[in-house]
Amino acid sequence: MRRIRPEDAARMRALRLEMLADAPLAFLETIADAAARPHSEYAARVARNARGDDCAQFVADAGGRLVAHAGGIASPDDAKVTVIFAVYVTPAYRGTGVLADLVEEVADWSRAAGRPELLLEVVVGNDRALRAYERLGFVDTAVRLPHPTIPVLTELQMRRPA
Repeated sequence: MRRIRPEDAARMRALRLEMLADAPLAFLETIADAAARPHSEYAARVARNARGDDCAQFVADAGGRLVAHAGGIASPDDAKVTVIFAVYVTPAYRGTGVLADLVEEVADWSRAAGRPELLLEVVVGNDRALRAYERLGFVDTAVRLPHPTIPVLTELQMRRPA
């Protein structure tokens, strides 16, 4: 587990396309949009998120292939909160502890940036993800929001201390 580095741009693009193919309802863009984005945009995003306290991406590197990802971004609404985003674990690595390790990487970064709380959103009905986050100490806040890109879906918010 580690924070993403600028040289990870091509591998991050490959992982992003895998994420969108495997779980198209979980993310905020389509695989077609992601595939059409030029490499320079991936490279710029990865370079930005490789440093700083406002937004970061963390990956599990299986020795050449990125197999998991979790991002963290400072909440625009609450200076004490980091919002976890774009969480994904390649199917072969699910249930191996990779998710817990990624969340801890985000939590460590969040605390170091002075944000002692984590927040994430899960699509209602994604019970596997809900149970996984509950095992990691996240609690359902009872807040429900419409999915930002698919109006028929609802997301639930979960929180835990960083």
